[in-house]
Amino acid sequence: MTIRIETTDITIEDALARRPHTVWISPHLTLAGFGPRHRLDPGVGPRRFERARWMFDEWVADQGPIRSDGPAPSGPYAFASFTFDEESSPSVVVVPEVVYASGGGSSWLVHHGPPHQSWGEAPLLPSPVQPDRPRFAGSSLPDHLWLEAVARAIKEIEAGKLEKVVLARDHALWSKEPFELHRVLNKLHSGFPECMVYLVDGLVGASPELLIRRIGDAVSSLALAGSARRDADPVADRQLGLELLASKKDLHEHTLASASVGRVLGEVCTTLDRPARPGLLKLANVQHLATAFSGVMADPHHVLDLVGRLHPTAAVGGTPTTAAVDMIRALEGMDRGRYAGPVGIFDAAGDGEFAIALRCAEVSGARARLFAGAGLVNGSVPEDELEETRIKLQAMLSALE
Repeated sequence: MTIRIETTDITIEDALARRPHTVWISPHLTLAGFGPRHRLDPGVGPRRFERARWMFDEWVADQGPIRSDGPAPSGPYAFASFTFDEESSPSVVVVPEVVYASGGGSSWLVHHGPPHQSWGEAPLLPSPVQPDRPRFAGSSLPDHLWLEAVARAIKEIEAGKLEKVVLARDHALWSKEPFELHRVLNKLHSGFPECMVYLVDGLVGASPELLIRRIGDAVSSLALAGSARRDADPVADRQLGLELLASKKDLHEHTLASASVGRVLGEVCTTLDRPARPGLLKLANVQHLATAFSGVMADPHHVLDLVGRLHPTAAVGGTPTTAAVDMIRALEGMDRGRYAGPVGIFDAAGDGEFAIALRCAEVSGARARLFAGAGLVNGSVPEDELEETRIKLQAMLSALE
């Protein structure tokens, strides 16, 4: 079957109104997928990224030639979401029937199915009825038990058994009516324009952290670690940012996270640029220490190869990696699923973008499971870390209301 690419003049707002099954919105590329054409299961284990690549390549080869009626980037596109823990399942790769794509001032449709098939649903008219409010349904670990787990982790860090570990918690919600994902996506897109907004197999969120972008031989990444709240008063907000930039505890946490990214990219790049000191990334409700990387690869590496090398970074796992992941398994009291795993898109040329699945929720009908984590280092205070997770949870809570 021939894969067809045609130009279009519809906008991402038009596409979201048709209620896509998969979505990726970033400053570089916007995609919305309609109708599952093909679904791949890369399985478990450290080679799941490699399996996802060759399974997709085999599928593309079986489809026949790609035909385009105008200039457009490489297609077809796959949407992927991987579990944080290599022992967990299910990671998933989805190839939609039709993909709306926009980037570089142009928009186009990629058809993976029969010619002239209908795509999307008729846009909904605004409902006069206010959606039901979400209701709290509990957490895998109640607050007091999560605080105890954090305290145990900090003791292990103080004893020198590891430098950093990220502990997360979940927050279950229910509603009388199914959550309307197109409304959630619109809220995330408008409320967090600096973030990458995504929807893959029920995992929806707005992540500020770019794990990797690969375009030809050029790569980029953004390491985030160290957080502070925002304040409506500009003077107070600026002071919070300055305190974060001067915090020894947060700078140490950030150094570990940025070093884990720099080490991997340094192995594959001939040139790699990064600032000498982290800056601030200010979001609607939180601000982070941030270090941006950009480099040129010595040899071509598929974006999934780079994802496999980078994951898990110290921003969501810890340092050293093996000890941190073992501690996460022992103390969190839950399976993260695809939270904090790589989520993004890739194409037949090996280009793509992946974020770390943060500020997200697993949504199934009228049920949702939200996640937030905090990086623990020497000097962390359990109650402060709990408050940090509450601030981070607000991003998804506001989108689901």
